[in-house]
Amino acid sequence: MTPDTPTTAGPAPADAASVEVANLDPEEARKRLRKLGMKASQLKLDLHDLAEDLPLGWENIPDLARRTYDAYAEIALLQTLADAPSRADREASA
Repeated sequence: MTPDTPTTAGPAPADAASVEVANLDPEEARKRLRKLGMKASQLKLDLHDLAEDLPLGWENIPDLARRTYDAYAEIALLQTLADAPSRADREASA
């Protein structure tokens, strides 16, 4: 396998954004989730439009697909955090 050969074995390594997201309070996660949902929807539409215009713009597929993937991966993480009890709730129940 060459260094630039894509693999599908497991999720992408954590980046600075996912580390930042992991430290959010559930309420902050819900706020960020709403904003990111709008961005992800637009990226999905852009990807669809790009596909419809093929073969024009084919060189933009990797970049747009990666940004769309990253947005939806962050949404999945944020949904997990948004559903978690807040720090105040955990301390109150202790």
